Amino acid sequence: MIDSVMKMKQVREAVGLIFLVVQSLTALSQPDSKQAADTTRAISERPTRAALIAETDQRFFYFSDSRNEANRWVPINVWGARVGMLLPAAYKIGVGVYYANQQISKPGLIPETSASVRRQLYYLTAYYEPYLYRKKLWELSLLTELGWGYSQYERIDNPALEQELAKGNFMPAGLGVSFSVKMPTIRGFRPLRWFGVNFLSGYRFILKKDIPASQINYNGLYYSIGPAFFLDRFTADYRAWRNQRKARRSAEK
Repeated sequence: MIDSVMKMKQVREAVGLIFLVVQSLTALSQPDSKQAADTTRAISERPTRAALIAETDQRFFYFSDSRNEANRWVPINVWGARVGMLLPAAYKIGVGVYYANQQISKPGLIPETSASVRRQLYYLTAYYEPYLYRKKLWELSLLTELGWGYSQYERIDNPALEQELAKGNFMPAGLGVSFSVKMPTIRGFRPLRWFGVNFLSGYRFILKKDIPASQINYNGLYYSIGPAFFLDRFTADYRAWRNQRKARRSAEK
């Protein structure tokens, strides 16, 4: 019985989302209608209540131990995701989860080891991100992070001798600047405003690591450029549409 109720609730929410998109498509042919104007006024860029946020977070790090034969830094791809809350005071708080899998050919990275190794990193961070500016089409914020992670190094130059060489915990901290460009609503089509592009850059440094005798160093610059989905804008539009639907139903009774 409970499962049936939950499924019916999910169906209603999905139908509501489809209706919101269809309503926006209809507005393309009526961009100056009173209904479209009322919906626009109902949405505010500064939140009046806490809103859930979720985003992917792919970063490219420049670790000092990751250089090629020409002694040039090689960017390391770190995959991640963040989830948190956007609060009315115009800042975000939440947690992030990250993972990296890297092959390192630099000998001597770990004491008494000349083999190529595979580095795997797993870490969790808590973040605080206040906004400096939050405009209709762009926003600028400062990112502060503190976390805890696990690293593992395995020999990969000879599969027959593959073995774990080192492992340990580390404590990362970071400071960064985030800049996002937000899509505008075009001819009343509101779903466009849910998307944009994000630019992130900063520096990550390690407060603690468990392999002090090695040349391993996770300190370094990072940057990220990628698509952004503004969940707070989506939920605000959906909430405004739902309230309008309730008001229409009440007026019809």
